[in-house]
Amino acid sequence: MATKIGMMDSAYFVGRSEILAWINSTLQLNLSKVEEACSGAVHCQLMDSVHPGSVPMHKVNFDAKSEYEMIQNYKVLQDVFNKLKITKHIEVSKLVKGRPLDNLEFMQWLKRYCDSVNGGQLQNYHALERREASKGGKEATKRAAATQQSSKSASSSSAAPRPSSSNGTRKHEPQSSNTGNHHSSKAPSKQQPKPVPAYDEKITELKLYIDSLEKERDFYFSKLRDVEILCQNPDAEHLPLVGSIKRILYAADGEDVGAGAAETTETQTLSPIAEGSEERRNSVTESQKRKLIVNLDVDAAAITTLSPRQRLSDSSDVKCSGSSPLLTC
Repeated sequence: MATKIGMMDSAYFVGRSEILAWINSTLQLNLSKVEEACSGAVHCQLMDSVHPGSVPMHKVNFDAKSEYEMIQNYKVLQDVFNKLKITKHIEVSKLVKGRPLDNLEFMQWLKRYCDSVNGGQLQNYHALERREASKGGKEATKRAAATQQSSKSASSSSAAPRPSSSNGTRKHEPQSSNTGNHHSSKAPSKQQPKPVPAYDEKITELKLYIDSLEKERDFYFSKLRDVEILCQNPDAEHLPLVGSIKRILYAADGEDVGAGAAETTETQTLSPIAEGSEERRNSVTESQKRKLIVNLDVDAAAITTLSPRQRLSDSSDVKCSGSSPLLTC
């Protein structure tokens, strides 16, 4: 079933011209752009063409202009999807904007679904009669007929042969100068080129390209947002690497944060070791000084408190304990 087709499926490689030809032939309309179907009424009638009677056409508004009216059409379409147990998600907020790429993708999926249901062939479906039951359906039919009539007249006028010159026309050649100037002034206006459809094609291609760039931008922005949320985690917020990542994320344009982040990370990782060794060195020298002062004070105090006889015995002990052979006890 076409409800779960992937983005790389062949359905999403169908061109706009083929999609438009399918819509116009199925519903007897005369759409020139896919985004003209953004109101949702065309989608509802296409579903009605493959599932006759499943869509309440009296609730469909072909004359929807505002987003509120378009959303009502998509609600009808969503109810039909729920009734038929179709799990396709409808991105209404994007479709009502009239973006060419979003409307083209959804219409490509809808064509694939309709082809999977009826094999690409309709049997006894009266599009005009079904559309007349909806709001603005008759006006949509009239607009389509008027557009077709104007296109036919334009094509017939362009294909009509030019009248050949005759003797009768030569008789009117000598005319006044004013008349000649009048014809010469009108001639360039007749020869002005009409708007070429290729320009419309180029504009549509540029719109599609812009939509693809916006999608790519939103994709990478979501990734950066995930990194930011991860960096704001209380368990990892104090890490030096997280601080460097935040500095890169919040850096202004043109600011070089690579060297600064590396230097900061190096100082953050090495400074505690250096500070610790310096503190240990200072504490060792300070303790040695204190021990030396205490020993000198104790020795001096002990010498002053000893009696003359004890001093004499101490000096003899020193002489006896000496290792020199000249000293004898």
